[in-house]
Amino acid sequence: MEEIQQIASILATALHGNRPSNIMIFGKTGTGKTASVKFLGKELQRVDQNLQNVRFIYMNCEVVDTQYGVLQNIGNQIIINFEQRIPFTGWSTERVYNILMNKMDEEDKVFIIVLDEIDKLFYKSGDDVLYHLTKMNDDLRRSKLSVIGISNDLKFTEFMDPRVRSRLGEEKMVFPPYNAEQLRDILAQRAELAFEPGALEESVIPLCAALSAQEMGDARRALDLLRISAEIAERNGDDRVTEAHVLKAKNKIELDAISEAVRTLPTQSKLVLFSIINNDDKGNRYMTTGDVYSEYKQLAEAAGVSILTQRRITDLISEMDMLGIIHARVKSFGRGGRTKEIELSVPKMETKQILEDDEELRPLKNYRPATQTTLI
Repeated sequence: MEEIQQIASILATALHGNRPSNIMIFGKTGTGKTASVKFLGKELQRVDQNLQNVRFIYMNCEVVDTQYGVLQNIGNQIIINFEQRIPFTGWSTERVYNILMNKMDEEDKVFIIVLDEIDKLFYKSGDDVLYHLTKMNDDLRRSKLSVIGISNDLKFTEFMDPRVRSRLGEEKMVFPPYNAEQLRDILAQRAELAFEPGALEESVIPLCAALSAQEMGDARRALDLLRISAEIAERNGDDRVTEAHVLKAKNKIELDAISEAVRTLPTQSKLVLFSIINNDDKGNRYMTTGDVYSEYKQLAEAAGVSILTQRRITDLISEMDMLGIIHARVKSFGRGGRTKEIELSVPKMETKQILEDDEELRPLKNYRPATQTTLI
């Protein structure tokens, strides 16, 4: 893979005691960013078996997302003596920074620190810790430090202090989505380890790869599709995984994604979605904002929930449109003004079941909409 070779050529200088450039790696979820960096970290440690020249430190900033936490985590991956370890809280950030810097200098090595999901750290705690890490080479006398940031947010660096952005992005690269051929290779490699010979029809891996490449080029998605296909085949008592199992798995994954999106909506958004479903039940497939709001008011009253203004409901409709739960397009009536024409984009019965199972919407379980559409 070209991106792996590019990162490897940058990091190889560490084996000779030189500081590699800081690297920012971008790319969508499932494009191999984390796996590639971890693989190269293991390769560095394999070549430098006694850790004479390089220390590779990985951290997920979705878990560790504060300045103190990052410095403490790095320090405790370096400090072997348990009694000298930095506590989770209680020390000043300056004290932790100084201890970390001294411990690094004692090691006399090149430290490669990987901050995965670095955007989560930035949005939670700002760029102070990134400033300190990228500036640390000015204070170190014997050791050197290089930072690798990994993110699927291409724009977060725009909000950084220009000095931090410049230092952190000495090298930048973007991992593109996998194509069908690459996904096929990944799936074939995993299938060889996971399945008995002959357990998959020949067309199963190409189909999983093609379906995943069409959507996002996401390797995790492709692997999930293959795994769930096998689970469906096993539950059915079938000897082989077939294309039919793959198509069923695809439907299940999509339905699970929809279910999660609907389940996590705020209560008011769920009421709006319920209103859209009820309008659809009345035969009003392409409804206006007024149709939805009229039904929403009745539902909110039945559920004992405060009624929002029509303008706020319009905002909630736009948010659900962005999530892909509904489709809302603006329709113009010339001098008569404009409204949104709304239709459902998810399976109606399954979505309605999820809404009826919601604790706060239980009073609506036996609610039945009027047969006539209310016009506004």
